[in-house]
Amino acid sequence: MRAAAFTELVGPDGVDVIDRPDPEPGPGDAVVDVDACAINRHDLWILEGDSAMVDADDLPFVTGLDVAGRVRETGPDVSGLEAGDRVVLCPNETCGTCRFCREGPENVCEHFSLYHGGLAERARVTADRLVPLPDGVDATTAAALPTAYVTAYRMLQRADVETGDTVFVPGATGGVGVATVQLCDVLGLESVGTSRSAAKLDRVREVGLDRGIESADVEAIRESVDEPVDAVINHLGGEYTELGQSVLRRGGTMVVCGRTAGDVSEFEVADLFLQHKHIVGSTMGTQPDLERLVEFVADGAFEPVVDTTYPLAETGEAFAAMRDRETVGKLVITP
Repeated sequence: MRAAAFTELVGPDGVDVIDRPDPEPGPGDAVVDVDACAINRHDLWILEGDSAMVDADDLPFVTGLDVAGRVRETGPDVSGLEAGDRVVLCPNETCGTCRFCREGPENVCEHFSLYHGGLAERARVTADRLVPLPDGVDATTAAALPTAYVTAYRMLQRADVETGDTVFVPGATGGVGVATVQLCDVLGLESVGTSRSAAKLDRVREVGLDRGIESADVEAIRESVDEPVDAVINHLGGEYTELGQSVLRRGGTMVVCGRTAGDVSEFEVADLFLQHKHIVGSTMGTQPDLERLVEFVADGAFEPVVDTTYPLAETGEAFAAMRDRETVGKLVITP
């Protein structure tokens, strides 16, 4: 089979299509014919050599978390799946025995990790991590959900928002940003989002953004947020953490899931405790979160934004577009 592998950790030029043996399912596994696999900033960090989980000794490395396709075959001890079933993968990998696996939520597992291997024609996965797809949800749409939309959905839960609350989304045109805007619309929340591009903001307004701020300057954005917000969904980190804290209302919550704008953030300690604000971290979400999002899409509550699809041979070009911030929403590889 063909796979888009990282052969050098140098950015998009380090992607090559290689031949690999067809996977065979072991006990509890399924092999999926991959119809679509979204890419994420997580993958780009690996490709650029900015991830501790992969180094030169691991090459060639096939990433790809967000797998959607059809079951090809199953291994021993698998029930409830048949060849031809349409599915999407929850990419969570958990130990199943720690306190958080027993009591939940599973994404806080002490040994939490993520599946990799979806940028290929076929993928071997853990069978009980597959979520069935209703007839009205196609593979490309489904592949957009597991990382960006599950992350955003869990962050909104962590923020403890209620109908009518206002949510500030710096970087509203990326994968998690667009997902947050759409889910705010579904959940009856008001969204305020930022982007340096007027055209991108217009695109996000089409899918539910209530108010856009065209700027990448932190001070200009701060001045443009007229009223304190109830929650901040921060997938950027860096200087946007202090910005997010500054626009939060008394008792509000900022949830942080990323570091695209920087690994280190500052915050005002006195403001944090005197105003009873909350800053919490969040990674991914749970398999029930993904199941709920599939239901939302099947019911017509929203349609994930897919900017562009690429064939497997153009996976490097897809990562270049992500690196250059040319897109709005998800980029999906269709092997």
